[in-house]
Amino acid sequence: MTSTQADGVADTPYTRPRYRYFVLAVLTLVYSLNFVDRQLLVILQEQIKAELVLSDTQLGLLSGFAFAVFYVACGIPIARWADRGNRRNIVALALTVWSGMTAVSGLAQNYTHLLLARIGVGVGEAGGSPPAHSMISDIFRKEERATAFSIYNIGIYIGILLGFAFGGLVAETFGWRVAFFVVGLPGIAVALLMRLSVREPLRGWAENTREKDAVPPPFLVVLKFLWSRRSFRNLALAGSLQALVIYGIGNWLPSYFLRNFDISLGELGVWMALTAGFGGGAGSFFGGWIADRLGLRDARWYLWTPAILMLGITPLLLIMLNTGNLILALSLTGVFHFLSASYLGPALATSHALVGLRMRALTSAIFFFCINLIGLGLGPVITGYLSDRFAANGMDGPLGTAMLITGCIASLWGGLHYVIAARSVRQDLLDSPSYQAP
Repeated sequence: MTSTQADGVADTPYTRPRYRYFVLAVLTLVYSLNFVDRQLLVILQEQIKAELVLSDTQLGLLSGFAFAVFYVACGIPIARWADRGNRRNIVALALTVWSGMTAVSGLAQNYTHLLLARIGVGVGEAGGSPPAHSMISDIFRKEERATAFSIYNIGIYIGILLGFAFGGLVAETFGWRVAFFVVGLPGIAVALLMRLSVREPLRGWAENTREKDAVPPPFLVVLKFLWSRRSFRNLALAGSLQALVIYGIGNWLPSYFLRNFDISLGELGVWMALTAGFGGGAGSFFGGWIADRLGLRDARWYLWTPAILMLGITPLLLIMLNTGNLILALSLTGVFHFLSASYLGPALATSHALVGLRMRALTSAIFFFCINLIGLGLGPVITGYLSDRFAANGMDGPLGTAMLITGCIASLWGGLHYVIAARSVRQDLLDSPSYQAP
């Protein structure tokens, strides 16, 4: 341990593994609420469409582009704040904002009201992940980081599970407005837990170094540095296309089943909760766990792992969206979530290994800017637009056809860029200001 860190180690609780995993659990809980609030709209959108008289394109804007634009626009300045300030406080404040705006969504009387509320959710959620990513990299060693990020990203699927299950059941009984209140308000209590129980970690603690008084490099310097890394450029594009698959398909799955099969909203919510929650959670964990194990021998496995799993999405969609068997189609959604969820742990671990200590929150924000603007921003809208066009031309099953086209093209294209990124990642890691060879 270096002398620069020794003065701060004795009084930090992060020396205890139990506390490190407690903090990871709290951050995962916060992230799960992020996706409860974000994905609640997905299970409710058929009720909202009927009451507010909306088109599929408008629904795609609500769950995708309108949310994503403000999410990514606010994410970068908040990440700059996180690279300088107290990340724990930023996450707690962000959680309070997005949970409150989720509850406000239940008051919407028209499309504009709901659009503004979803923008508020996006602004709040922009302050969640980049500061949390930076904290995780400071408390877990390099060889543990993909697994730690994968555990954190299980929060996505815990959130989807709770959002689908409780959202569908509450909406079926009390209506979509009550569902927004029930799901949104508990986040404020979790924000208080975060503020009182989590201690801000020392920067660089896991690398046995500190940058106590260092100033984060300017935004353009970080952007230029990342752009100079061929592996990061291709990783960001691959992750964006994977996110396009996740949101361009996943956001429309409830509508697809409700339109094409005889199933109630409550029953569908339970199915979606189980397949997305357990399938996606398992994919998130094992994607990072496998990458950490294989990456000890060759860093390219951090990119080969998501490439292999992503390329499996195309044949899966061909079966899932063409079978007329409800149980088979619903079951295969679990496999879809497993395959599509595998990338975030390896991608974030690789991204943070490429940069310096006070570039990590901003690096996460830039990566999330790409995957959310392209994936979340365009995925639901592209699918919704294609569905509207196919329906206008009298095509049978327009939504399923739109989902199949979007998912197959994006999954094949994204898998290719993971492979391209792997070709240069070892040299880029050796040139990293913080990388330590195993």
